[in-house]
Amino acid sequence: MKGIPVLGLVSLMVAVVPGQSQAGEISRGALLAYTCAGCHGANGNSNGPATPSLAGASRDYFVEVMHQYQADERASTIMGRIARGYGDAEIQAMAEFFSRQGFEPAKSQPFDPDHVEKGARLHHQYCEKCHGKGGASAEDDAGILAGQWTPYLRYTLDDIRTGKSPSSKKMKRKLEEMHRKSGDAGIEQLLDFYASRK
Repeated sequence: MKGIPVLGLVSLMVAVVPGQSQAGEISRGALLAYTCAGCHGANGNSNGPATPSLAGASRDYFVEVMHQYQADERASTIMGRIARGYGDAEIQAMAEFFSRQGFEPAKSQPFDPDHVEKGARLHHQYCEKCHGKGGASAEDDAGILAGQWTPYLRYTLDDIRTGKSPSSKKMKRKLEEMHRKSGDAGIEQLLDFYASRK
């Protein structure tokens, strides 16, 4: 009879310890992510138009981008130096934290309603395959576009077109093709479509 309560206690401990470990990692990620809040906002939802929201980004996407910053493969003003201050375990912990936060679209962001339908067509033709659900999905490890800050997206698209930031050959080719056919107006229509997504 005495063996049964002990066995039950051991089973309970085995069941609880993994949960505590996971919660500990999330807490560590939250603590590390707190250092990002000054630019990227509380829980990764940015208040600054030139700074992206990190909330909801997939773990793999976050890790890939941080490694690109560490290697000076991605254009930045300060992120390269910041990223080099973190080790792989810390980056993984932050990635886990940000992936669990709910993405909040940029607030009070202006857009031209006359551009939205054309921008939606451009997105569907050139971007939807990798940036699903009208740019709102993080499942493709490609970053959330819908509701992201327009100035940040504009800078990023420009960096990709000029080779300052890495992208897949397919993405760069599609972006160049879209720009060749639709010009700067097409870029603005696409950006207004993303800004309209709430």
